[in-house]
Amino acid sequence: MHVVAVLALDGVVAFDLAVPNDAFGRTRLADGRPAYEVRVCAPTRQIRAGGFSVLADWGLAGLVGADTVVLPGVEDVARPVPEEVIAAIRAAADRGARIASICSGAFVLAATGLLDGLRATTHWLGAAELARRYPLVEVDPNVLFVDNGQILTSAGAAAGMDLCLHLVRQDHGSAVAADSARLAVMPLERDGGQAQFIVHEEPAPDGASLQPLLAWLQENLQQELTLEDIARHAALSSRTLNRRFREQTGTTPLQWLCRARLRRAQHLLETTAHSVDLIANQVGFGSATNFRDRFRRLVGTSPHAYRRAFRSPAT
Repeated sequence: MHVVAVLALDGVVAFDLAVPNDAFGRTRLADGRPAYEVRVCAPTRQIRAGGFSVLADWGLAGLVGADTVVLPGVEDVARPVPEEVIAAIRAAADRGARIASICSGAFVLAATGLLDGLRATTHWLGAAELARRYPLVEVDPNVLFVDNGQILTSAGAAAGMDLCLHLVRQDHGSAVAADSARLAVMPLERDGGQAQFIVHEEPAPDGASLQPLLAWLQENLQQELTLEDIARHAALSSRTLNRRFREQTGTTPLQWLCRARLRRAQHLLETTAHSVDLIANQVGFGSATNFRDRFRRLVGTSPHAYRRAFRSPAT
């Protein structure tokens, strides 16, 4: 039987700990037999999980012989990972075990060095910090999970279930995974990625030199604006404008404008019954086709699918 070791550290996120236990523990083969043996492992007998404590049946020795090791999220990503935990995870990987992290569990996985040179994800709120702490990891905040073969990572909360169902399908096929998804009242595959859930920060009104220009762009999203138009309004050369945008926003003027238009489109899709074609015109895209293409590339799903997922019942 396939053995899944769920490694819980002190301060584990309770939801992330429960997801793999439930997903793998409930999975049954076609003849009704359990598909997995699930072990909850911890470096100490008792660990904290938010507002309560958990007694782990297995110590770190439970990772020995595990086919898959799952690393749930931790509340404090700055807390050092114990050396014996790093050694146990690396030893499991050296034996060929599959290693998967959920949410901020990516910080634990990154501490082992196993993510170096690989693409990975975590909850979008922690993506920048993961990239800062571990510059050798290519962090993608826009996806629900990343499968590198032996090493996998997922975004936060429900994305852990997406990852677990993906692993079940790898191990036992789509029919078994579909049954597990139905038990969890989850789709076997969700449209789009984590980008559709990201709340983008508005520019800080701190007197920064670009703030008036950014406000002007927000007020004129529906206009057909070129780089030269924006530079002319700012009374800057295109080269200086690009440099200041890079310094203060981390992107170019036209990329910032495109993202602002798509954020406005998301709001309209959520709060109005306007057609996609009308919204494309309202936010300044030249055509509905261009709008749909840009929306799918950034948000990871279609405007219609986004509206189904997020539209208020009152609209």
